[in-house]
Amino acid sequence: MKKIIAISVGDLNGIGIELALRCHDEIKEISSPLYCINNNMLKKASKLLNIPIPLDFEIISPNSEDFKIKPASISKESGKYSYQSFVKAVELARNKKVDAIVTLPIHKKAWELAGVNYKGHTDALRDFFNINAIMMLGCEKMFVALYTEHIPLKDISLYIDVSKLVIFLVDFYKNIESELEYDEVIALLALNPHAGDDGVLGNEEKIILEAREKAHLIIGKQVYSAPLVPDIAFTPRVRKKYKYFVAMYHDQGLAPLKALYFDEGINVSLNLPIIRTSVDHGTAFDIAYKSITYLNKESYLNAINYIIK
Repeated sequence: MKKIIAISVGDLNGIGIELALRCHDEIKEISSPLYCINNNMLKKASKLLNIPIPLDFEIISPNSEDFKIKPASISKESGKYSYQSFVKAVELARNKKVDAIVTLPIHKKAWELAGVNYKGHTDALRDFFNINAIMMLGCEKMFVALYTEHIPLKDISLYIDVSKLVIFLVDFYKNIESELEYDEVIALLALNPHAGDDGVLGNEEKIILEAREKAHLIIGKQVYSAPLVPDIAFTPRVRKKYKYFVAMYHDQGLAPLKALYFDEGINVSLNLPIIRTSVDHGTAFDIAYKSITYLNKESYLNAINYIIK
């Protein structure tokens, strides 16, 4: 039986609804998609895009008011609608009405304007389930998990804490254990240039090493590398050794990942009682509602396929 996947449509002023409409025929072959949008907003988007609504495009209405779609615009109305679409998808998954959810891109500023007190989907999921959701991004060739996410660079060192990092490392390993090959090692990145050069450039590596050793005691074996020098961790020679990486902060892991695999990368939320994946790109206001013939669908399709696999 095909898996039922709830799809939150993201910011309707952006690219998400076009992806949903254009890819429907492909994803219905491998899953049963249920789109969190009401009929009126779907018709508005369809008309603006000049894309017909498939007859088997199954929808469920989120608890949000209709609004006028303004392509490539940041608005509280679109922010509220995208949030409520997401909430509906999570509700369906929590109540076992669907097998998983896929989230199309939201705009963080639109959420803020709408009074949503989360910086993104992962922050919200942590609160919804009161659990430490882990953000992992990537593709079959390489995945990167983020120890810290959407916080200012100047504050990163404040978050390098032994007890918190131990919990993260143990939880991450447990979530991907079944995917690892025998004796496969997870790459653990240092924080400072040259991995601190024995304290010359910072002492955070001592904290990372201590957390690593304590995590290994809990896990019962060594699964993480010693802290890798960040500027060589993603070179071709080093990448041959690892598929999974743990980065200390957002851009440390995602800048190289997106340079290598931007078109095919996805976002996966681990350590939750539900399955959630997402595209690894934003609302693409620069091409939204412009009928771009070369629209890249790979990230969206990979987010679906990850669930199927």
